[in-house]
Amino acid sequence: MKVLVVGSNGQIGQRLIQLLKASQEHTVRAMVRKKEQADAYEKQGVETVLADLEGTVDSIAAAAEGCDAIVFTAGSGGKTGHDKTLLIDLDGAVKTIEAAEKAGIGRFIMISAIQANNRENWHTEIVPYYAAKHYADRLLESSKLTYTILRPGILLNEPGTGKVFAAENITSGSIPREDVAHAILAALDDKHTYKRAFDLIAGDDLIVDALKKV
Repeated sequence: MKVLVVGSNGQIGQRLIQLLKASQEHTVRAMVRKKEQADAYEKQGVETVLADLEGTVDSIAAAAEGCDAIVFTAGSGGKTGHDKTLLIDLDGAVKTIEAAEKAGIGRFIMISAIQANNRENWHTEIVPYYAAKHYADRLLESSKLTYTILRPGILLNEPGTGKVFAAENITSGSIPREDVAHAILAALDDKHTYKRAFDLIAGDDLIVDALKKV
């Protein structure tokens, strides 16, 4: 499976690209905004394409041409304003969904946020971020794509354990970014995760086993 990673310069995206690069089952294309980012990946032997989530649907569809799956790990980041949250986390995600449909790509994995589906549990300090994730997820669920929505808890930079807890209604928790990247890789061709949305935190089950339980 050839996978387009949207958000390749982010921390989860970077980890996922290395996993896909080392994979025997998949190949990877990194979508980046800047030439210097593309150059850095090209030096690692990673195929890249330049495209911007604030650009057109057609440009994103062109970037995805020839791929079998898209993983959306992009985010505006905590240092930007609500305008970028709207343009990247919501509209950028929606454009990518539309681009997948336009390019004939059926498989789509979305990285969301824990409890984004449940307004009552949104963190009050970042409600616009949660609203963006909520509505992007809802649009994906209403699409014809074979989607999986992973809603990780608080993201940590500590080493992964390879063990997680995955369920449809986890109210709190944290997880290393490394384990999120491994969960994405495991979910790509796991039919049990098709058309499913679930929260994901550190736990006691091996990732492949935890995904079978959602």
